[in-house]
Amino acid sequence: MNKFAAVLLVASVACLASVSAQCPRIVTRAQWGARAANTAQLPIRPAPWVVMHHTAGAHCTTDAACATQMRNIQNFHMNTNGWADIGYNFLVGENGAAYEGRGWGRQGAHAPGYNDRSVGMGVIGTFTNGIPNAAARNAAQQLISCGVSLGHIASNYWLIGHRQAVATACPGNAFFNEIRNWPRFNPNV
Repeated sequence: MNKFAAVLLVASVACLASVSAQCPRIVTRAQWGARAANTAQLPIRPAPWVVMHHTAGAHCTTDAACATQMRNIQNFHMNTNGWADIGYNFLVGENGAAYEGRGWGRQGAHAPGYNDRSVGMGVIGTFTNGIPNAAARNAAQQLISCGVSLGHIASNYWLIGHRQAVATACPGNAFFNEIRNWPRFNPNV
Protein backbone atom coordinates (compact mmCIF):
# COMPACT_ATOMS: atom_id res chain seq x y z
CA MET A 1 0.00 0.00 0.00
CA ASN A 2 1.45 3.37 -0.94
CA LYS A 3 1.68 6.28 1.49
CA PHE A 4 -1.26 8.19 -0.07
CA ALA A 5 -3.57 5.17 0.14
CA ALA A 6 -2.61 4.60 3.79
CA VAL A 7 -3.33 8.24 4.71
CA LEU A 8 -6.67 8.09 2.84
CA LEU A 9 -7.63 4.88 4.66
CA VAL A 10 -6.82 6.36 8.08
CA ALA A 11 -8.79 9.54 7.28
CA SER A 12 -11.79 7.50 6.07
CA VAL A 13 -11.83 5.34 9.19
CA ALA A 14 -11.57 8.42 11.43
CA CYS A 15 -14.44 10.10 9.57
CA LEU A 16 -16.68 7.03 9.83
CA ALA A 17 -15.84 6.61 13.51
CA SER A 18 -16.78 10.25 14.11
CA VAL A 19 -20.18 9.87 12.41
CA SER A 20 -21.01 6.51 14.01
CA ALA A 21 -20.05 7.86 17.44
CA GLN A 22 -22.86 10.42 17.08
CA CYS A 23 -25.45 7.85 16.02
CA PRO A 24 -27.37 5.66 18.43
CA ARG A 25 -27.67 1.94 17.76
CA ILE A 26 -30.06 1.74 14.80
CA VAL A 27 -32.13 -1.42 14.39
CA THR A 28 -32.83 -1.91 10.69
CA ARG A 29 -36.19 -2.80 9.17
CA ALA A 30 -34.93 -6.32 8.49
CA GLN A 31 -33.83 -6.72 12.12
CA TRP A 32 -37.25 -5.79 13.54
CA GLY A 33 -39.16 -7.76 10.91
CA ALA A 34 -40.72 -4.99 8.82
CA ARG A 35 -43.10 -5.76 6.00
CA ALA A 36 -42.09 -4.73 2.49
CA ALA A 37 -43.16 -1.22 1.56
CA ASN A 38 -42.80 1.24 -1.29
CA THR A 39 -42.60 4.87 -0.16
CA ALA A 40 -41.67 8.09 -1.95
CA GLN A 41 -38.38 9.85 -1.55
CA LEU A 42 -38.35 13.00 0.56
CA PRO A 43 -38.54 15.83 -2.00
CA ILE A 44 -36.82 18.44 0.21
CA ARG A 45 -33.40 17.27 1.39
CA PRO A 46 -31.79 17.72 3.75
CA ALA A 47 -34.95 17.95 5.81
CA PRO A 48 -35.38 21.37 7.45
CA TRP A 49 -37.79 20.07 10.12
CA VAL A 50 -37.80 17.30 12.73
CA VAL A 51 -41.27 16.45 14.06
CA MET A 52 -41.31 14.62 17.40
CA HIS A 53 -44.05 12.14 18.33
CA HIS A 54 -45.01 9.54 20.88
CA THR A 55 -46.81 6.43 19.69
CA ALA A 56 -49.52 6.66 22.38
CA GLY A 57 -49.30 2.94 23.12
CA ALA A 58 -47.27 0.48 25.11
CA HIS A 59 -43.72 1.30 26.19
CA CYS A 60 -40.84 -1.04 25.40
CA THR A 61 -37.54 -1.59 27.19
CA THR A 62 -36.12 -4.66 25.42
CA ASP A 63 -35.14 -5.38 21.83
CA ALA A 64 -37.84 -8.05 21.51
CA ALA A 65 -40.61 -5.87 22.95
CA CYS A 66 -39.61 -2.89 20.79
CA ALA A 67 -39.49 -5.04 17.63
CA THR A 68 -42.99 -6.29 18.46
CA GLN A 69 -44.21 -2.71 18.94
CA MET A 70 -42.68 -1.68 15.60
CA ARG A 71 -44.51 -4.50 13.82
CA ASN A 72 -47.76 -3.62 15.62
CA ILE A 73 -47.47 0.05 14.64
CA GLN A 74 -46.58 -0.80 11.05
CA ASN A 75 -49.55 -3.18 10.79
CA PHE A 76 -51.90 -0.52 12.21
CA HIS A 77 -50.62 2.14 9.83
CA MET A 78 -50.82 -0.13 6.79
CA ASN A 79 -53.93 -2.20 7.57
CA THR A 80 -56.11 0.36 9.36
CA ASN A 81 -54.89 3.71 8.02
CA GLY A 82 -54.18 2.35 4.53
CA TRP A 83 -50.71 3.87 4.38
CA ALA A 84 -47.84 2.48 2.30
CA ASP A 85 -45.73 1.81 5.42
CA ILE A 86 -45.22 2.79 9.04
CA GLY A 87 -45.70 6.56 9.15
CA TYR A 88 -42.52 7.54 11.01
CA ASN A 89 -38.98 7.72 9.71
CA PHE A 90 -37.61 6.45 13.04
CA LEU A 91 -38.87 5.47 16.47
CA VAL A 92 -36.85 5.13 19.66
CA GLY A 93 -37.40 2.58 22.41
CA GLU A 94 -36.70 2.98 26.10
CA ASN A 95 -33.95 0.41 25.56
CA GLY A 96 -31.95 3.26 23.98
CA ALA A 97 -32.10 1.92 20.42
CA ALA A 98 -33.45 3.72 17.37
CA TYR A 99 -35.70 1.71 15.04
CA GLU A 100 -35.70 2.42 11.32
CA GLY A 101 -39.21 3.13 10.09
CA ARG A 102 -39.26 4.62 6.62
CA GLY A 103 -35.65 5.62 7.19
CA TRP A 104 -33.57 8.54 5.96
CA GLY A 105 -34.57 10.30 2.76
CA ARG A 106 -38.11 8.88 2.64
CA GLN A 107 -41.32 10.89 2.89
CA GLY A 108 -43.26 10.06 6.04
CA ALA A 109 -46.97 10.00 6.87
CA HIS A 110 -46.84 11.50 10.34
CA ALA A 111 -47.61 15.25 10.21
CA PRO A 112 -49.76 16.77 7.45
CA GLY A 113 -48.09 19.86 6.02
CA TYR A 114 -44.65 18.63 7.10
CA ASN A 115 -44.43 15.14 5.58
CA ASP A 116 -42.60 16.36 2.47
CA ARG A 117 -40.07 18.42 4.41
CA SER A 118 -39.36 16.63 7.69
CA VAL A 119 -37.99 13.62 9.46
CA GLY A 120 -40.67 12.15 11.72
CA MET A 121 -39.25 10.71 14.92
CA GLY A 122 -40.94 9.48 18.03
CA VAL A 123 -40.56 7.51 21.21
CA ILE A 124 -42.48 4.25 21.61
CA GLY A 125 -45.00 4.67 24.42
CA THR A 126 -47.39 7.21 25.93
CA PHE A 127 -45.85 10.32 27.46
CA THR A 128 -48.76 12.42 28.66
CA ASN A 129 -47.89 12.30 32.37
CA GLY A 130 -44.25 11.25 32.31
CA ILE A 131 -41.28 11.72 30.02
CA PRO A 132 -39.35 8.96 28.24
CA ASN A 133 -36.44 7.55 30.22
CA ALA A 134 -32.91 8.93 29.79
CA ALA A 135 -31.92 6.16 27.37
CA ALA A 136 -34.75 7.08 24.98
CA ARG A 137 -34.21 10.83 25.30
CA ASN A 138 -30.47 10.46 24.65
CA ALA A 139 -31.05 8.16 21.68
CA ALA A 140 -33.57 10.59 20.15
CA GLN A 141 -31.18 13.52 20.47
CA GLN A 142 -28.29 11.41 19.13
CA LEU A 143 -30.46 10.38 16.18
CA ILE A 144 -31.08 14.03 15.30
CA SER A 145 -27.33 14.76 15.51
CA CYS A 146 -26.67 11.65 13.45
CA GLY A 147 -29.09 12.86 10.76
CA VAL A 148 -27.33 16.23 10.65
CA SER A 149 -23.89 14.57 10.44
CA LEU A 150 -25.01 12.29 7.63
CA GLY A 151 -26.61 15.17 5.69
CA HIS A 152 -30.21 13.96 6.03
CA ILE A 153 -31.28 16.77 8.38
CA ALA A 154 -30.30 20.39 7.70
CA SER A 155 -27.82 21.81 10.19
CA ASN A 156 -30.21 24.72 10.76
CA TYR A 157 -33.25 22.43 11.21
CA TRP A 158 -36.19 23.26 13.47
CA LEU A 159 -37.63 20.80 15.99
CA ILE A 160 -41.35 20.81 16.70
CA GLY A 161 -43.83 18.58 18.48
CA HIS A 162 -46.53 16.90 16.40
CA ARG A 163 -49.19 19.07 18.11
CA GLN A 164 -47.64 22.13 16.50
CA ALA A 165 -48.38 20.72 13.03
CA VAL A 166 -51.93 19.46 13.59
CA ALA A 167 -54.52 19.40 16.38
CA THR A 168 -53.45 16.45 18.53
CA ALA A 169 -52.19 15.71 22.03
CA CYS A 170 -49.03 14.12 20.56
CA PRO A 171 -46.25 13.89 21.75
CA GLY A 172 -48.01 14.00 25.13
CA ASN A 173 -47.94 16.93 27.54
CA ALA A 174 -44.94 15.77 29.55
CA PHE A 175 -42.80 14.91 26.53
CA PHE A 176 -43.78 18.12 24.72
CA ASN A 177 -42.66 20.15 27.72
CA GLU A 178 -39.38 18.21 27.68
CA ILE A 179 -38.58 18.80 23.99
CA ARG A 180 -39.24 22.52 24.44
CA ASN A 181 -35.81 22.54 26.15
CA TRP A 182 -34.02 20.64 23.38
CA PRO A 183 -31.70 22.37 20.89
CA ARG A 184 -33.38 23.98 17.88
CA PHE A 185 -36.93 23.71 19.27
CA ASN A 186 -39.16 26.21 17.46
CA PRO A 187 -42.05 27.54 19.59
CA ASN A 188 -43.33 29.81 16.80
CA VAL A 189 -44.52 27.54 14.01
